[in-house]
Amino acid sequence: MGQSPSTDAILIQRIRAGETDAWNDLIKQFEGRLLAYVFARLRSQSASEDVVQETFVGFLTSLPNYDLSRPLESYLFSIAAHKLTDHLRREGRRPTVPLVSNKDSQGTWDVAGRQRAASSVMRSGERRNLEIEALSQALRQQIEAWRSQGEWTKIQCMELLFVRGTSNKQVAADLGLTEQQVANFKFDFLAKIRKSVRHQKLPRDVFPELHESS
Repeated sequence: MGQSPSTDAILIQRIRAGETDAWNDLIKQFEGRLLAYVFARLRSQSASEDVVQETFVGFLTSLPNYDLSRPLESYLFSIAAHKLTDHLRREGRRPTVPLVSNKDSQGTWDVAGRQRAASSVMRSGERRNLEIEALSQALRQQIEAWRSQGEWTKIQCMELLFVRGTSNKQVAADLGLTEQQVANFKFDFLAKIRKSVRHQKLPRDVFPELHESS
């Protein structure tokens, strides 16, 4: 008799099938824990929320390569650790140890001073520039596609969600939509951005989660 799929595997399969309820279930299950993990290190609510948002986008981007045998929680926290490291580097700080724990998501990390080698700063800056350009190109393509199709509500929806940081519930009220419609638009938008970025054939050290497979 074959082994039954795990709860994580079933959730991933539902997300891959495009079920927006599954994406919402993922966020409800992990958003709080991820936010607590990041906030404990940054002590900034807004910055922590940004890192968690980037974590979910990174997960969606890497979804085609996700290995179902890998625990979903450790995978998400691994992505969060990468995003947290990037955030600290952008601030000119660096972790004294890698921001990835092999044991659990509650590991303790320290942040060192602001001294970094020039070569490290340069590599980090070059990578950041590639990330910005890749995302800018993906966003331009999607916005232009929606403009050509007259999908102005979707554009407004994404601006409220990602530019102004408005909640799904408030966006729905502002635009006369249901929360489910807002969730559907958001899921579709992120999926298209992920696909566009992947098609740009970036180096493996840019958005490393794109190549995460184990």
